[in-house]
Amino acid sequence: MYLNNHTYYSMRFGTFSEIDLLELAKENHVQKLVLTDINNTSACLNFVRKASEYNIVPVLGIDFRNGAQQQFVAIAKNNDGFKELNDYLSIHLHQKSTIPEKAPAFKEAFVIYPFEKIMAAEITQFQPNEFIGVSINELRKLRFSKLRELTTKLVVLQPVTFRNKRDFNAHRLLRAIDNNTILSKLQPEEQAGIDERMLPLKQLKEKFEDFPFILENTQKLLDECQIHFDFSANRKPQNQQIFRESRASDEQLLDELCQKAVSFRYPEAKEEVYTRMNSELKVIKQLNFVSYFLLNWRICEYAREKGYFYVGRGSGANSIVAYLLQITEVDPIELDLYFERFINEYRTSPPDFDIDFAWNDRADITRFIFEEFPNTALLATYNTFQYKAVIRELGKVFGLPKEDIDKLCDGYLPKSEIDNLHKIVLKYGDLIQGMPNYISIHAGGILISDKPLTYFSALDLPPKGFPTVQFDMVIAEDVGLYKFDILAQRGLGKIRDSLEIIAQNQPNAAPFDIHDIHKMKQDPNINKLVREASCIGCFYVESPAMRMLLRKLQTDTYLGLVAASSIIRPGVAKSGMMREYIMRHRYPERRSNAHPELARIMPDTYGIMVYQEDVIKVAHYFAGLSLGEADVLRRGMSGKYRSRAEFQQVEEKFISNCKEKKIAEKTIFEVWDQIKSFAGYAFAKGHSASYAVESYQSLFLKTYFPLEYMVATLNNGGGFYSPEMYVHEAKMQGATIEPPCINKGDFHNTIHGKTIYLGFGYLKELEQRAAQRIIENRNFHGAFKSLEDFINRVSIGIEQLSILIRINAFRFTGVDKYKLLWEAHFKLSKAPKRPDQLPLFVPKHKDFTLPALNTTSLEEAFEQIELLGFPLCGHFELLKEDPKTTHGQKDLKDFLNKNILIYGYLVTVKNTKTAKGDRMHFGTFIDSEGQFFDTILFPPVAKKFSFRGPGVYALYGKVTEEFDFLSIEVSKMRKEAYITDPRFAEENLATGHRLEKMKSLEERKEVQTKS
Repeated sequence: MYLNNHTYYSMRFGTFSEIDLLELAKENHVQKLVLTDINNTSACLNFVRKASEYNIVPVLGIDFRNGAQQQFVAIAKNNDGFKELNDYLSIHLHQKSTIPEKAPAFKEAFVIYPFEKIMAAEITQFQPNEFIGVSINELRKLRFSKLRELTTKLVVLQPVTFRNKRDFNAHRLLRAIDNNTILSKLQPEEQAGIDERMLPLKQLKEKFEDFPFILENTQKLLDECQIHFDFSANRKPQNQQIFRESRASDEQLLDELCQKAVSFRYPEAKEEVYTRMNSELKVIKQLNFVSYFLLNWRICEYAREKGYFYVGRGSGANSIVAYLLQITEVDPIELDLYFERFINEYRTSPPDFDIDFAWNDRADITRFIFEEFPNTALLATYNTFQYKAVIRELGKVFGLPKEDIDKLCDGYLPKSEIDNLHKIVLKYGDLIQGMPNYISIHAGGILISDKPLTYFSALDLPPKGFPTVQFDMVIAEDVGLYKFDILAQRGLGKIRDSLEIIAQNQPNAAPFDIHDIHKMKQDPNINKLVREASCIGCFYVESPAMRMLLRKLQTDTYLGLVAASSIIRPGVAKSGMMREYIMRHRYPERRSNAHPELARIMPDTYGIMVYQEDVIKVAHYFAGLSLGEADVLRRGMSGKYRSRAEFQQVEEKFISNCKEKKIAEKTIFEVWDQIKSFAGYAFAKGHSASYAVESYQSLFLKTYFPLEYMVATLNNGGGFYSPEMYVHEAKMQGATIEPPCINKGDFHNTIHGKTIYLGFGYLKELEQRAAQRIIENRNFHGAFKSLEDFINRVSIGIEQLSILIRINAFRFTGVDKYKLLWEAHFKLSKAPKRPDQLPLFVPKHKDFTLPALNTTSLEEAFEQIELLGFPLCGHFELLKEDPKTTHGQKDLKDFLNKNILIYGYLVTVKNTKTAKGDRMHFGTFIDSEGQFFDTILFPPVAKKFSFRGPGVYALYGKVTEEFDFLSIEVSKMRKEAYITDPRFAEENLATGHRLEKMKSLEERKEVQTKS
């Protein structure tokens, strides 16, 4: 009887979830229920999935509105009708058009118009599928309306938006947030009536007892509606099932591609290659995953045609078929990758491929996918109301002063100052927190469906311009839609751009194949970088934690790097097995501590679970679980499982099976604790191996073309560290770093021999169009000869020109930049705003006699800090007082277990907490010679001393060693003072002008703020 029910996916309107709605319906003895969110279908699939658990028959529809103004409610008779509604809503969402008062002629859907609208419009003619909806409050008006004579057209339309008064209050707050208004000014038409609640079914029927035909019409309408989506364990995948014209032709194509690729991947293929390939192909065909492989193959084939770099990773790297199709670059035979982790006969979901592309190539790949495959959409994710954001929004709704809102957000408002309004904000903040705020786009998920995706959902059209479903990845998998992960990363951009920069800067360099990973794995020079952890700038292996691990492991092999990239994950570290792995790796005699069965199952990792497939192996071989049950553990670790009860059952069986095998109880629970600690963190071995391939490519470039690689790193946004650190690394590799130059610079960084010119893009205040004009003019007319020549040729204002002069971009003139600044102001400051089109005749400029001006290196450094964000000299040169010692990283070994005073420039800080919740810090620094060293501030020290931003710190503490890795346990720390900025010294001739300009700028900002 309830045809108009909302959840909180009626964004900023509804107040509870689809599960809450089902619980509410069950409490009120409702057996068939229609979900009709406002212009949204996000909850529909999960509503259908969960309805049977509440003995409720689900029906789907949409409440079509313009803002809060209801136009009509449409209810799908069946799945085709649901698609009709989704198609119609999608058009309006894409076009951002208003919903008309009259619904289109739906073939498989009912339309219900609100009673008040029909009465006002005096409409009496209706299509067979059209009805008039009457709420409980509108019954009194119906008695006096001619519409009561339309006995076959009246149905119950009692909206359900709230459960109680608290929900109603939350709704009003959400509406005020949505309308960006304070609560007292929220208009009545922008909110629902307090009566939009669900009554027990018996009471509802009593309200309509004078109009039995309305109840009969409503029941008849409901009886004609049914919806079905398969959520069973044996559901069929809904992804595109046929790649070409038939399943048989797809299987033939897959066979041909694999056979053809064997000679490419395995020039001397052994029997095990064909055995593994045929075994995989058999399972792939048996489970109908052929098209899934071919779709991924086609995407990667297009990328290769375009010359795009990509990395296929995830569990897909466990498959030799994926390797043959060049979806991945990892040889599963070489690494003994466990195929059953990827696909097994118990698995209903298709394999998981994650394909990374360079950050600025992914858009074209996405465009290609949408053009190549007919039923394609991006996957949604939900941005929910976060606590601080809710408090801030509610503070504005109640008109609180900004100071109070800030204090409430940060939890700093004293209890003595908290009044009733503050309490209400906090109370409803807790209620609204976690509710959906708006739909966003999944980081890389794309759906390629067999059916049009409006069969499942309406489609949004976000700013990226690609249709997006209104549900997330979890419900997508539940209904049989498995995403293609098309992801972006900057590491691939570095590799791609490095090749171009090398070709330009070293055209006579010996040719090499960046994809010859086998050769790179055997290269002692590359493996030396791995062993020494000299990996700054290299993908996935440059962070302080990773460099520390590599130093401790002292690994110098590809397989060692694969393991390192997985044991660094929190799951392994949390269980204490990372330390145990290092010990067993470094000290072979300790490997005997492993349980014999675990050592047999996982010989490569010394009996320690490092990868996701290790858990499957242990569950299957150690505890005797089936592969299907073991996969439940795997999904549990990745956080994708739905049922904790199912996970609990597997846990109980794991323990009972081990007890039946007479395994010691202590061992059982040690192994189980390892498995649980993996939750959400463990990598598949193929995933780690794929990352290691990219790491080796970047390590190759770092080894043989370090300067070109650093330029590419900077041009692709760096990596773990700030741009300053990559500039520093380039200097350590022998580069000369020059600030931006008018004649040799570009928007990005460029290299000429061993000289790197920083790009105009680093000048924070320089407009991009100004840089573009400079580059275009220079490329077309040649190098600039002087400042005057530049002014005559480039349309630029005095403020933009001043930035270029201050960074010394005109140093080719040999004229001091202070003199150039005076000249620029004489020639431009009083001139009218220059047009984009330059004058036909070159104007004559007067020459002025200026006093002798000279810019010092220290002035240059502070100018660079202001404009670039960092100086090109060393920070130690800017200290007010000289360091009391010259100790550096090279001296740490001489101070082992002793205290040392050392000075270092802060690179990065990792803040963490102990098991007891106490705060501690890991700090990474560079010494006066540019070498990295690491520090630890344990909780007692962290309470006394804190990091105060970038700068040079004096650090005093004990040098400790663990597995040959040296670090300093800091006991005292002080940030050192820099000299006073010499640009503002009274004796500096430019100071007066500079202060005057700053004052002028501040006055201008103040005027703009007031206006």
